[in-house]
Amino acid sequence: MRSFLTLADLDVEDRTVLVRSDLNVPIENGRVTDDFRLRATSPTIALLRDAGAAVVVCSHLGRPGGRVDEELRMAPVASALSGIGGFPVASAVDTVGPDARDLVAQAEAGDVVLLENTRFHPGETTNEAGLAAALAELADLFVLDAFGSAHRAHASTAGVTDHLRSAAGPLLVRELEAFRTLMDDPPRPFTVLLGGAKVSDKLPLIRALLPAVDAMLVGGGMCFSLLAADGYEVGDSLVEPDYFDTLAEILRGELGDRLVLPVDIVAAGRFAPDATATTLDAASMGEDSMGLDIGPRTTERFAEVIAGSAAVFWNGPMGVFEWESFRSGTAAVAQAVAASNAFTVAGGGDSVAALRMLGRESDLDHLSTGGGAGLELLQGRVLPGVKALERWSR
Repeated sequence: MRSFLTLADLDVEDRTVLVRSDLNVPIENGRVTDDFRLRATSPTIALLRDAGAAVVVCSHLGRPGGRVDEELRMAPVASALSGIGGFPVASAVDTVGPDARDLVAQAEAGDVVLLENTRFHPGETTNEAGLAAALAELADLFVLDAFGSAHRAHASTAGVTDHLRSAAGPLLVRELEAFRTLMDDPPRPFTVLLGGAKVSDKLPLIRALLPAVDAMLVGGGMCFSLLAADGYEVGDSLVEPDYFDTLAEILRGELGDRLVLPVDIVAAGRFAPDATATTLDAASMGEDSMGLDIGPRTTERFAEVIAGSAAVFWNGPMGVFEWESFRSGTAAVAQAVAASNAFTVAGGGDSVAALRMLGRESDLDHLSTGGGAGLELLQGRVLPGVKALERWSR
């Protein structure tokens, strides 16, 4: 049973609703270059508009460090969100200042106002009471729909719940339900597929999940630290020597056989998109080799494990998928996950970006909008934003 209210528990007609969304999207030359998160949050805004609410949306964008950064203003996001949702979005030039207050005061049922970047205020990341109160003064109700930010106890995710009746939005609920399936009683066999650059980023997840999974397939840059810890020569590949002893302990421990490492590698002599790609046995890498993708025998092995799984969680690409010469591993894994009959979940910005690039985003059961939040949940941690909603439980 849920310990918090959902949007269905709120009467929003003729009310002003503050929605904390995750609109942290990449922007280049004043244009949004990946609208995945905007498309994910748009239905919640549309639902509120249809129910007769005036909608005030807030989000952070990038890491401006508590100061105004002209390149991280929300105006391009407002424009892109309007195009996706098919409704006008008024963009405030401040977060809780006079322009925001005026736009919200003028808003009627069905109107949408997007506040300026919450992280322009130093009080956002410190959960300053004054900023939380100022945000709350703009609305009658609060909806947290930003799964990608729910693992942060910020003013706009947690602090505002001190002042407004608060509920979880539909996107947040779907995210929590998907991860709860993996955490509580996952269908068996349960396979976790990990990639990405640094093993240090995933070490807590490896420790937490290894006892719970049937297989953990490891690719990406992080696999080379594991291979090196297991005694392999990895040449100029990305490694983190400070973690070799810990990784060796895990590999030689009673659960070490659940870790499946690459048996072949696509390597190059330099880190460049036009570098010559060579496939090598994992045991045959030279001192000048740089691993940039998993090899074909590894992808076949990974695909066999995925095909025999009943649940799959994927976080992190298998190689430098942005470059065509080193995309095959990630593409093959995406194909295997998409074709699987398992309950499939992918989380993490690079995993989602790879799936979207390869046209596979609709082939999984759940594509998460939040990398860090999902990893926190899978490690058994409480998300502060979700915890804050519990003060308004039934």
